[in-house]
Amino acid sequence: MPSKPMQKSKTGRRSAVAKPKARSGAVASLRETAYEAIKHRIITCAFRPGEYINELQLSAMLKIGRTPVHQALDRLMVEGMVEVIPRKGVIVKPVSLNEVLQIIEVRLINEPYGARLAAEHANDADLTELADVLKRARHWAALRNVDNMMLLDRDFHLLIARAAKNSVLTELLRNLHDRSLRFWFISLNAPSQYETVQAEHAAIFDAIEQRNGDDAEVAMRRHIESFRSNVTQFL
Repeated sequence: MPSKPMQKSKTGRRSAVAKPKARSGAVASLRETAYEAIKHRIITCAFRPGEYINELQLSAMLKIGRTPVHQALDRLMVEGMVEVIPRKGVIVKPVSLNEVLQIIEVRLINEPYGARLAAEHANDADLTELADVLKRARHWAALRNVDNMMLLDRDFHLLIARAAKNSVLTELLRNLHDRSLRFWFISLNAPSQYETVQAEHAAIFDAIEQRNGDDAEVAMRRHIESFRSNVTQFL
């Protein structure tokens, strides 16, 4: 099979056609891995609010180069989870009652409507995934495993956003939930609250499964208002 022709340069010399760098995908994967690992430590308060985090130490901890770590921190800064303090470094954004109330206000505007859309557009696969998340959440609630309950809470809400079949809404709510999770983690410390959350999630799911947009919207609003009532007791 004949080889590909060489291209002539302006000097008359032949040179091979440049190939795209094969490492671009690997770099993106490392960046995403660093982002998810750091974010998980922030939302579970392993990195405490107000704590300084160092790029070099993160790189060593995660066994990932400093460039992906730096890029991950840049993304987390844009998403409002870390801050850069001049001449000091990167800090985990402190917990602020004002911030969480503002997040809740935006959720109350968008998320009940998202639940209505989910009731209208969810397919069988969406409903199956939601039911599975609820089942696993009940298991971890019985074991009082707050980390897994918190992550499943995020999964539940994101699945509803995806079931709404509106990609812009999904991305908006993903960011709002990631920023809410630390407050959820801090405030969810009473067994009665575990049961309340599970009951509220079940009511939302039942309305979506029954294709009742009105009830889905009302159930979601009540759930978010319940979260607001609970979190304000601890901040």
